[in-house]
Amino acid sequence: MQYSHEHREIQNTLKRFIEAEINPHVDEWEAAEIFPAHEVFKKMGDLGLLGLTKPEAYGGAGLDYSYSMAMAEALGHIDCGGIPMAIGVQTDMATPALARFGSDELRAQFLAPAIAGDMVGCIGVSEPGAGSDVAGIKTVARKDGDDYVISGQKMWITNSLQADWMCMLVNTGEGPIHKNKSLVMVPMRENGKLLPGIEVGKKIKKIGMNSSDTGLIYFDEVRVPQRYRIGAEGQGFIYQMQQFQEERLWAAASSLQSLTNCIQWTVEWAQERKLFGATLADQQWVQFKLAELKAEVESLRALTYQACEHYVAGEDVTEWATMAKLKAGRLNRTVPDTCLQFWGGMGYTWENKVSRMYRDGRLASIGGGADEVMLGILSKMMGIAKRPQK
Repeated sequence: MQYSHEHREIQNTLKRFIEAEINPHVDEWEAAEIFPAHEVFKKMGDLGLLGLTKPEAYGGAGLDYSYSMAMAEALGHIDCGGIPMAIGVQTDMATPALARFGSDELRAQFLAPAIAGDMVGCIGVSEPGAGSDVAGIKTVARKDGDDYVISGQKMWITNSLQADWMCMLVNTGEGPIHKNKSLVMVPMRENGKLLPGIEVGKKIKKIGMNSSDTGLIYFDEVRVPQRYRIGAEGQGFIYQMQQFQEERLWAAASSLQSLTNCIQWTVEWAQERKLFGATLADQQWVQFKLAELKAEVESLRALTYQACEHYVAGEDVTEWATMAKLKAGRLNRTVPDTCLQFWGGMGYTWENKVSRMYRDGRLASIGGGADEVMLGILSKMMGIAKRPQK
């Protein structure tokens, strides 16, 4: 995959926006453990950045998925991980199934405002007892007339303390656990106030990704019209697995620039840092280790670009996206950890950008499917692990 002039222009637009509207406020938003999503998303919507791959009929640009990859990569210029993740939820995690399978009514009511930046969305899959085990969710939507009545809880939900709606995976019937789930659009707020039956259990305090708000949300007899279901009833698990393809491609692409930055910051530090009559960069071990890290990041780039190429061609990229996400998660741990060591005591300070990456990057091996889940998927696709008998 090669970026065209159009790809680069989108990246340049986004980089200018980041430098003017986001990075000057990152430290403030990190300390507050939240950022003004509606304000930031509206400005991005005005620039046409929230719907690059979405249908033109709903305000999107109708471009292929390589443009989403280009945007995800450019988000690496943001001086933290939480805000890029929140943007990615809006563009590549909470909206793909809505755009692909949602009715015209749903896309007009929820997708168009999300693309414009007038609404903030979130994706409701994980629960206190079901994170990586997506099929194990317990939240239930029972039918009552023309409505679903939803009860349960969702946890680790990015953007949920500000979200206007949730794309929720919920049990809508009996039967096999992979065939009894649906994706349902659940309005959460009106004029900034939570709707009846919806309660924020708590704002989750994390070791990283601090500027991204993360919530535990309770749903108690929340009534939603059945027409708010995305696509066919019982197909939610399949739709969510398809959404995971884009989420995992996004996770890999969004790591490329930030990992590159981490290495470059460390190169510059090592060239300045005096040590035993020379600089840190004069130590062959330091040179070789930083060179090795760069080779690893460029390998991830090649894998991610190849995965995107297959996806744009219309292929199922579960295997490719899984490998890229696994590799990205591992590098988000090893690159900041190695670089932090070279910064010495300065790397152990809270304000250091490498230490922030060290904290933020740790989530990459957990969120969107833990490393072990990725390895399980790959093992099954390779034919060396059998599915359990039921």
